[in-house]
Amino acid sequence: MTHRTTGFLFIALAAGTLAACGGPDQRFATPASTPTVRVASAYPTLEVVEVTLPLYAASEEIYAADAGGAITPLGPLWADDPARAMTLQLSRDLGQITGATVAPEPWPYRDYAAAKVDVRIEDMLATDAGTFRLAGQYFVAPDEGGRNRSGSFSIEVPMATPDSAATIAAARSAAVSQLAETVARRGL
Repeated sequence: MTHRTTGFLFIALAAGTLAACGGPDQRFATPASTPTVRVASAYPTLEVVEVTLPLYAASEEIYAADAGGAITPLGPLWADDPARAMTLQLSRDLGQITGATVAPEPWPYRDYAAAKVDVRIEDMLATDAGTFRLAGQYFVAPDEGGRNRSGSFSIEVPMATPDSAATIAAARSAAVSQLAETVARRGL
């Protein structure tokens, strides 16, 4: 072994030892939502494209913005990939709100969905003002006929304890439910 190889081996072992000393990661799932609003949809079937997120929000870390505008991780992690979890919740909530058959992409049925819903998030974080902010754009594209629709949204959900990962997870769930209602009312 060369001196360089021994050095790399020592660093790798030290990093592994330090990682083993830390406790298990704390992970937080968003609680299930139960939308109570009902909105008729012009489309009997909807495919929800995977939600796109800004770089910080796409990671497994839970982020918050401080008074100076810096976006920093809190330490705890999301229990699931944020884009996947939000896509699944948006699909479930849209189905409950509209009564349509809704599924995330890829569309699992033989016939094509009557329309696609595409959501692109630009902000997804806890703020120093004690709110969870979800903002971005949505697009609804019918497979045949009908008009394409799009719009922007900015949702703020109040949080009693903005530095609590459990509170942030519950607020994210509420914000995604509000987003589903917004898409149903304005886009479907």
